Amino acid sequence: MKNYSITVNGKTYEVAVEEKGGSAAPKVAAHVSAPTPSVAPAPVAAAPAPKAAAAPSTGGAGTKVSAPMPGKIIALKVSVGDSVKNGQELLVMEAMKMHNPVLASADGVVKELLVKAGDPVQAGTVLAVIG
Repeated sequence: MKNYSITVNGKTYEVAVEEKGGSAAPKVAAHVSAPTPSVAPAPVAAAPAPKAAAAPSTGGAGTKVSAPMPGKIIALKVSVGDSVKNGQELLVMEAMKMHNPVLASADGVVKELLVKAGDPVQAGTVLAVIG
């Protein structure tokens, strides 16, 4: 019989484990005694929640709009030179058999469209630049 101390959610338990037979996978019986008092661990400070990332900027070259997930471009809803508002639909991509709109992340003018209908894209691929 082997004795172990196990801590679960800050409570310590004394456990006795008995090995039976000589088979390859021994059967184990556990006997749990009443929890023994233990010193509570010092609270660990939670890591601060990540801040919502602002739309990545190209340092004066415009705001990049990236693919939120892997998929295929189904349709372009704007052209280079079009004025767009934050939240306006720029294109539609298919992912997991669903059509998902990709929206502008800033007001401005479409400076570049880096994809065309039918293009496969990976998550994070820059699709358009708004200036």
